[in-house]
Amino acid sequence: MIEKRIYQLISLLKEKNMTIAAAESCTGGLLSAAITSAAGASAVFEGSIISYANRIKQKMLGVDPDILTVHGAVSEPCAKAMAEGVRRNIGADIGVSITGIAGPDGGTPEKPVGTVYIGLSFAGGTKAKRFQFDGSREEVRRQSVEQALCEVLETCFA
Repeated sequence: MIEKRIYQLISLLKEKNMTIAAAESCTGGLLSAAITSAAGASAVFEGSIISYANRIKQKMLGVDPDILTVHGAVSEPCAKAMAEGVRRNIGADIGVSITGIAGPDGGTPEKPVGTVYIGLSFAGGTKAKRFQFDGSREEVRRQSVEQALCEVLETCFA
């Protein structure tokens, strides 16, 4: 299923003469690896920033330290700022971000393991959504990548 979405995304980006970039935290480059595993990705994928540490979110993506202090790295405002930052800094038409808690540790009652925010920045604006995924660390990461691809396809090409 994920391969089908990747090829669909690459095809649509080529058709619209658009590019995409990714900012990843909990997925650690898994989204970028999935996209670049497909033939033709080099025509549309500009690059990515793996911002696992908050310091990198601030320095490389321009996430305001106040967002991290007030809302945390796993939050809607952070996902939005990450998507905007990667789009701006890499110079792509679409910026997609993933930030979350893959587990098995790190969850709280307010943000349990499996909490993930996916952000999008594109010509139509910037938005982010919260998701709650179940399963192991790898399952949460995989589901995050699949959902990010769906969000790009449904939001940017609807």
